[in-house]
Amino acid sequence: MNSRERVATALNHKEPDRIPIDFGAGGQTGITASALYKIKKHYGLLEENERIKIVEPYQMLGEVDEKVQDLLGLDAVGVHPLKNMFGFKSENFKPWTLFDGTPVWVPQLFNTEPDENGNILMYAEGDRSFPPSAKMPKNGFYFDAIIRQNHFDPDNPNTQDNTEEFALLSDEDLEHFSKEVNSAYENTDRAIYLTFPGAAFGDIALVPATFLKDPRGIRDVAEWYMSIALRPDYIMKVFEIQAEIAVENLKAIYKAVGDKVQAVFMSGTDFGSQNGPMISESTYSKMYLPFQKKLNNWVHKNTSWKTFIHCCGSIEPLLEGFIEAGFDILNPVQCSAANMEPAMLKAKYGDTIVFWGGGVDTQKTLPAGTPQKVKAEVTERIKTLKKGGGFIFNAIHNIQADVPVKNFAAMVEAYRENCTY
Repeated sequence: MNSRERVATALNHKEPDRIPIDFGAGGQTGITASALYKIKKHYGLLEENERIKIVEPYQMLGEVDEKVQDLLGLDAVGVHPLKNMFGFKSENFKPWTLFDGTPVWVPQLFNTEPDENGNILMYAEGDRSFPPSAKMPKNGFYFDAIIRQNHFDPDNPNTQDNTEEFALLSDEDLEHFSKEVNSAYENTDRAIYLTFPGAAFGDIALVPATFLKDPRGIRDVAEWYMSIALRPDYIMKVFEIQAEIAVENLKAIYKAVGDKVQAVFMSGTDFGSQNGPMISESTYSKMYLPFQKKLNNWVHKNTSWKTFIHCCGSIEPLLEGFIEAGFDILNPVQCSAANMEPAMLKAKYGDTIVFWGGGVDTQKTLPAGTPQKVKAEVTERIKTLKKGGGFIFNAIHNIQADVPVKNFAAMVEAYRENCTY
């Protein structure tokens, strides 16, 4: 099988020749620039004076280029929106150095000048005439959103304020998706993972709107979470408007790219803490499920795409709801959280939802365990999750900067030893 066939087989809950593997297709399955630099050096892929290209500046993810793809035998490539989390295009790259010394390329509008405390401040659309929207603390590795809730009347909330970021895709956006998907389809045999914008209802990473210069509405994380209980009708009205726009954008993107896409990222809304869901099953069913189902139903009725939800934490009580909402793929499969044992998940849900992730714990094992412990855990996870297909190997979320390269290599070695059917 080639990679595209391999992923398609696994997504249809059948066993391919080997378990598909992904690193870098999504903003939740990638490798931070610092880790990627060490990995390329370890495998002899780093050229003299090479810099890592930042493809997702909010989390400082590096470009998993063709050399790394070929070395690791990766089976998926990603296509992402034209503009990043800060609202500007990733283009006209310039050199910069991370706090830990990693040499990188960053987009032209990426601010590289530290403030008086040594922090790196980032500005929506690169416009410094407005207050910064995010901050990378001195000696940090990625950005934290800065809360800018300056235009919100709690007594008279206006749904138009919290929907200002949702709009019909421009011709330029659609041309970008068409060009990138066609390039990946024609020049590789890898599966295509497309990040669809504007479909993640209540994704807390997006609430502060780091891409808007002067956002209106509820933009404070705590205020948003409280509003789920205090202003549910308001939140659902926001979702209703968002869903209407998203359906039109689905139609437009499908017209631009057709069935060349295998998986489409639809939601990054986290509903879980380390120990359990952050909302009740009834709240999810009432407030989120109907809108997610509306979009997923359109996808399944009109395309061959499989829909992807990224949801961290202990979320087992919500998985039946995710399946009812029409999600085909679950990521990151956080087995380190409470009640997320991989054997139970596979037995209970493995026939109806694909696990894209869960390959190794990234909280303790990968950054702090021995290579032997990493290999043992990867071997056991593969043994548990591979049967019957429905499994794409990936770590639990992005490979972080503190992961020892010997542990990454141990993970890859264990995958290779156990990946065939």
